[in-house]
Amino acid sequence: MAGPIPLGLLPDTTTVQDGRASIGGCDLVDLADQFGTPLFVYDEDHLRSRCREAVAAFGDGVAYAGKAFLCTAMAKLAHEEGMHIDVSTGGELYMALHAGVPADRLVMHGNNKSTVELEMAVNAGVRTIVVDSFDEMDRLDALHSDTGSVPRVMLRITPGVHAHTHEFISTGQDDSKFGFTVSTGLATAAVERAIATDSVELVGLHFHIGSQVFEVGAFTRAVEVMTDVAGRYGLPELSVGGGLGVAYVEGESAPSITEWASGIRAVCDAAGISASVSAEPGRAIVAAAAVTLYRVGTIKELPGLRTYVAVDGGMSDNPRPVLYGSGYETFLPRATTAERSQVIRLVGKHCESGDLLVREGFVPDGMAVGDVVATPVTGAYGHSMGSNYNQVLRPAVVFVSEGEARVVVARETFEDLVRRES
Repeated sequence: MAGPIPLGLLPDTTTVQDGRASIGGCDLVDLADQFGTPLFVYDEDHLRSRCREAVAAFGDGVAYAGKAFLCTAMAKLAHEEGMHIDVSTGGELYMALHAGVPADRLVMHGNNKSTVELEMAVNAGVRTIVVDSFDEMDRLDALHSDTGSVPRVMLRITPGVHAHTHEFISTGQDDSKFGFTVSTGLATAAVERAIATDSVELVGLHFHIGSQVFEVGAFTRAVEVMTDVAGRYGLPELSVGGGLGVAYVEGESAPSITEWASGIRAVCDAAGISASVSAEPGRAIVAAAAVTLYRVGTIKELPGLRTYVAVDGGMSDNPRPVLYGSGYETFLPRATTAERSQVIRLVGKHCESGDLLVREGFVPDGMAVGDVVATPVTGAYGHSMGSNYNQVLRPAVVFVSEGEARVVVARETFEDLVRRES
């Protein structure tokens, strides 16, 4: 038994009239009828508000972490609102450039950048390449020999801070595939090599301790470690990466972007850091901006056990519950303010017993086949991590604002599934 869905988990412009939920002035059930399901619905005003908050909190150098959710429309929006964009593959770099984002507003990441990806970044003129390994330094040396290019770089440092999050998205501990580890001396060796070489211009250091981190103190500890590394070199830039957590279910709370920035700046000031401090929020920009709409296809009641509700999507459009055991809420957009007295397990249509979207969800009594059911806070790592498992078609993405809905990513067709085959 649960009360109505907490409105604080829904996008900023959510309104409810006669029990029916609208976002951006668009009724959610009507959107499902118009565009089909599954459907990602993003509140454009919410996205813009969080981008503006990030720029106000961190300044011009703040970058949107494209891996959280990237399409042409999102890249354009983040750029319009004054953010740089963090891309981590050649594909993300291509998409950002395709969206018209100037290369000097891009930051290139990745723990195993290929020579092709580095060439793309250097030739395009990206603002900064975040170097992750000595092998990458070798590749940049070779590019310099061939082209004479001297890209601006930061070094990704592993500070040895274990964030309290799922082990698959914890990246700041010593035992990590990412970066140059402080405790082993690799960080110092990397800095000294980068300073000595003519192949790159070292402008700063970068760290990232993990994703879905609620504790600002974890960032504080990492900054303290970085101060010891950076202090002796006087580098002009420091990036604290991203990873700020968001509330997914009732009872959770997380710092705002502004609160996160204030905490980081306080410790930087206390440590006497004079470098320009930037960050790369992703989830905190987009997660709560979206809901996913599904259509109920099957209700299977097992007396004494549970009620399974199967919808027309699943792990192909939100793999986080399967990968990380992530929790989500459920609600019926036609009855948003109703008590959610029925306990369900929301599952998908894939050939896996583990294909679940919400392990323990709550909906009002009277849910029926054909109903639209929604999961909130699905704006991050749903669309971007989606797949075609079982050859299921990937959903459409719509942006809504001021009563208008526009498709920014079209729903796949069956023809799309074979378009690249020969």
